[in-house]
Amino acid sequence: MDFSQLVKDCLKQKPIAQRQLYAHFAPLMMGVCYRYTKSVTDAEDVLQEGFVKVFRSLHSYKGDGELGAWIRRIMVTTALNYLKRHKKYRAEMLFTEAPLHPVTDENPALQLDAKQLAELIRQLPTGYQTIFNLYAVEGFTHVEIGQMLGISDGTSKSQYSRARALLTEWIHQINRKVEQYAGK
Repeated sequence: MDFSQLVKDCLKQKPIAQRQLYAHFAPLMMGVCYRYTKSVTDAEDVLQEGFVKVFRSLHSYKGDGELGAWIRRIMVTTALNYLKRHKKYRAEMLFTEAPLHPVTDENPALQLDAKQLAELIRQLPTGYQTIFNLYAVEGFTHVEIGQMLGISDGTSKSQYSRARALLTEWIHQINRKVEQYAGK
């Protein structure tokens, strides 16, 4: 697919090009949106809002990088704004500077597939989930995350550490259950 021409056609308000762009990127971007929300309905809202922003901002895409990465950045920003705007997420987005519990570097033995791990990440409290996704999945630095969320990079680091510790604990619990079941 010639994305350069597709962008040009979208800028000319050609509906076929807009549908092609949406059809090509929507499934992948739905996954991005779903990682930050707690329901498919909320993820769909973020996706739609994100694509409105994509089409409104397409004139600013200069073709320097990959179009999909540019769209992904818009979707992540849209998801973060969605979390901040909606009451059910806002309460869970409060970050504290409380002392950390020691985190182990042990790697759980259980091999989870990507879907199982994604579901565990989605069970994290929203603040932990958001920072874990931004750092571990999207590849943002703690400084960038801090700027995006209006928190210190230290808070980002501690929230990521807590998310990782919680995920590790849950995986260990799953491991123990699997071992108990296998031993019976």
